[in-house]
Amino acid sequence: MDQLLALRVFVRIAESGTFSKAADSMNIPRPTVTKLVQDLERHLATKLLHRTTRRVSVTPEGAAYYERAKRLIGDLDEMDEGAGRARAQPRGRIRVDIGSVLANMILIPALPGFRARHPDLHIDLGVSDRPIDLIGEGVDCVIRGGELADTTLVARRIADLDWVTCASPLYLGARGVPKHPSELLPREPEAKQTTRVPGHAIAGYFSSLTGRAFPLEFRKADEQILVQGQVVVAVNESTAHLSALLAGVGLGQAFKFMVAPHLQSGRLRTVLDDWRRPRQPLHVVYPGSRHLSAKTRLFVDWVAEVFAPFDDR
Repeated sequence: MDQLLALRVFVRIAESGTFSKAADSMNIPRPTVTKLVQDLERHLATKLLHRTTRRVSVTPEGAAYYERAKRLIGDLDEMDEGAGRARAQPRGRIRVDIGSVLANMILIPALPGFRARHPDLHIDLGVSDRPIDLIGEGVDCVIRGGELADTTLVARRIADLDWVTCASPLYLGARGVPKHPSELLPREPEAKQTTRVPGHAIAGYFSSLTGRAFPLEFRKADEQILVQGQVVVAVNESTAHLSALLAGVGLGQAFKFMVAPHLQSGRLRTVLDDWRRPRQPLHVVYPGSRHLSAKTRLFVDWVAEVFAPFDDR
């Protein structure tokens, strides 16, 4: 039995909750993962994991063993990296996940510079706006907007992004330019009408978790207005949302850096400029329970440099 590999497999299973996720994230055949755990339990003469059809959990003995195994693996990785730094550049592969607009407009254009500085580091870049299980999916770090909800994760704030409310000239020519956020709400029916009619159409963005569209948010001094409006098209991916705005589907809110080229070209126009939506905090996030490798730390520091020019603070 390769006891060190068995320790790493056990730790990954304990963190991800399934044998399959551990096998996939470590690129090891699933039968090999099962055998390594069985051999480790036989070697220790104790049961480390409790298995059900849906989930794997650690036993009390396994929980104590996990804490010591995690520290041991962290110390070994740090020893290896410390020795490696003395003789070579960081090397290996980093798994990253990032939203599509952030990837296409900010991170990917900067990657040639990163590769030139660190040719032995390779990036697996997942591009999506969906929630990510960092530990279960074996992802080293993600770049996401919003406040951090999971207290088991570590977040480094790299920027605050301004929003703008905008639409295409085609849309505004057909529906008019709103002067107040209340105009985005469905209007009361006229005397002969029995249903509410939309004042404006909203190109919305919906949550991948709940399926609900996020409201538009407007603030001015102490006044705050949330507008659901008539969401005629909603998407859950940022590049598609930009495409919907450009196509004239409706009016919406998007990051200022994202629409800036289209504002300059005239393909989009801002509206309600005296109303603001609070800035969106942007973080690079990584698991707090996992030893932060030298290569991931280097990448996180580089990401902070890349996003600094986009910080609207």
